Amino acid sequence: MSSKRGTGRWRRRSLRARLLLIGTAGLAIGLAAGGIVLVAVLQDTLERTVDTSGAQTARDVAALIDAGRLPDPIPTGGTTIVQVVDDSGQVRAASAGADRLVSILQPAELARAGSGDLGYVAGYRFGVDGVVRVVTTRTGPRADPSTVVVATPAGDIARSVAVVRTALLVGYAVLLAVLAALAWRVVGATLRPVEALRRGAVEITGAAADGSLPVPDSRDEIHALAVTLNDMLARLAAARRRQRAFVADAAHELRSPLTSLRTQLEVAAAVDGRDGADLLAEVDRMSRLVEDLLVLARVDDDVPRQQVRTDLAGSMPTILHRYAGGRVPVTLTLEPAPPVRLDPDTLPRVVHNLVDNAVRHATGSVRVAVGSGPGGTGQLVVTDDGPGIPVADRERVFDRFTRLAAARDRDTGGSGLGLAIVLGIVQRYGGTVELDDADPQGLQVT
Repeated sequence: MSSKRGTGRWRRRSLRARLLLIGTAGLAIGLAAGGIVLVAVLQDTLERTVDTSGAQTARDVAALIDAGRLPDPIPTGGTTIVQVVDDSGQVRAASAGADRLVSILQPAELARAGSGDLGYVAGYRFGVDGVVRVVTTRTGPRADPSTVVVATPAGDIARSVAVVRTALLVGYAVLLAVLAALAWRVVGATLRPVEALRRGAVEITGAAADGSLPVPDSRDEIHALAVTLNDMLARLAAARRRQRAFVADAAHELRSPLTSLRTQLEVAAAVDGRDGADLLAEVDRMSRLVEDLLVLARVDDDVPRQQVRTDLAGSMPTILHRYAGGRVPVTLTLEPAPPVRLDPDTLPRVVHNLVDNAVRHATGSVRVAVGSGPGGTGQLVVTDDGPGIPVADRERVFDRFTRLAAARDRDTGGSGLGLAIVLGIVQRYGGTVELDDADPQGLQVT
C-alpha cells in the first residue's frame, strides 16, 4: 500500500512538474524572443540616430559647397570627422583633426558609397578607438563633383547595447526563476482540489464502502466534476446495495426449501428404504452454494465485525479435525506464528475452503503449514499433490463461479466460489493470497 501511495505522489509531482516545465518553457521562449527584439530595436534606433545626425551634417557641408562658402577647416560638433573628397581621391577640405592629405575612404568605397551610409568602418582609419558610422553624400557641379564623408564614432552604441543585453540576461534569469516559483505555487493550488478528490476516492476504495468525494468551494469545472462524480457514486452505491440485498435475500429464501427437501429425502430413505443418495448429494451441494452466496454477500457488504487476536497455530488442529479419516491424509506442520486480528468466524471458512479444494484435487496427500510470513505477518500454506493450476489461469480462478475444465464435474462438489471467498476475506483484513507450483508437483496456496 505504501508503494502505491508513493507511486501516486510521484505521479502527482510529475504532472505538476510537467505543467511547470511546459509553462516555464513557453515563458522562457517568450522572454528570450522579447529580449532579442528589444536589443535589436535598441541597436537599430541608436544606429539610425547616429546616421541621421551624420546625414544632416553631410547635407549642411554640401550646402556650403554649393554656395561656395566652404570654410577650411570645416566646423563640426563633438567628435564628428568630415572630409570632402573629389573623384580623383584628393582631399579638398576636412574638419579639425581629420587627415587633410589622404582620403579616409578607399577609391572603391567612394565609388560604392554614392549618397548614403556605409555602416560600420574600423575606427583606426579615422584616428579613433572602436568603430565609426560613415555617411556620404554627393555634391558640387556635374563637371567637378565631390563626396562629403562624415564619420561619427559609434563605440557608445556597442557599449549601450552590451549594457542592455547584460541587464536583460540577469533580469531574465531572475524574472524566470521568480515566475517559475510563482507558477509552481499556482499549479499546486490549482491541483489541490484534484488531490482532494483523489484522496477521497482512495478512502472510498480502500474502505470498500459507500461515500462521497469532497466538493471544493470554487464554482468552477472541478466543482462540477466533483458533483458529477458524487452523483455517479451514489447511483453505483444504490445499485450495489440492491444487488447485495437480492443475493442475501435469495440465499435466505433458498435455505428453507433446501432444508425441507433434505428432511423429506431422509424420511423417505428411512421409511421406504429408497436410495436417495444422489438427491441428498445434490441438496448438500446446493446448500453449500447458498452458504457461499451468503458469505460473499457479507464480504461485499464489508460490515465491520468484531476483530480479536487469533492464534493461527493454536486454532488449526481444531479447524482441521473434520478431515481425519478423509479421502487423502491432511498433515499439519506448526511453527511459531504471530497472532492476527480478524473475525474468529472467518478463519475456519478460509481454511476449510482451501483444504476442501486441495483434498478435492489431491492425488495422495495434503499438507497444511502455519508459521511466520514476511514483515512479521502470520502465514498459512496449503499444499496438494494434484494436477495444479496453469500459470495463465491463476488469476482467473479467483473470479466467482469460475471452474477450470478439469473441475467442472458436479460430483467434485466445487461451485467456483471457494477461492473467491478466500480472496475477499483475506483482502478485507489486509492479507494476500498467492498461488505457486508445489514441489515436486501440485499447487501451493500461501
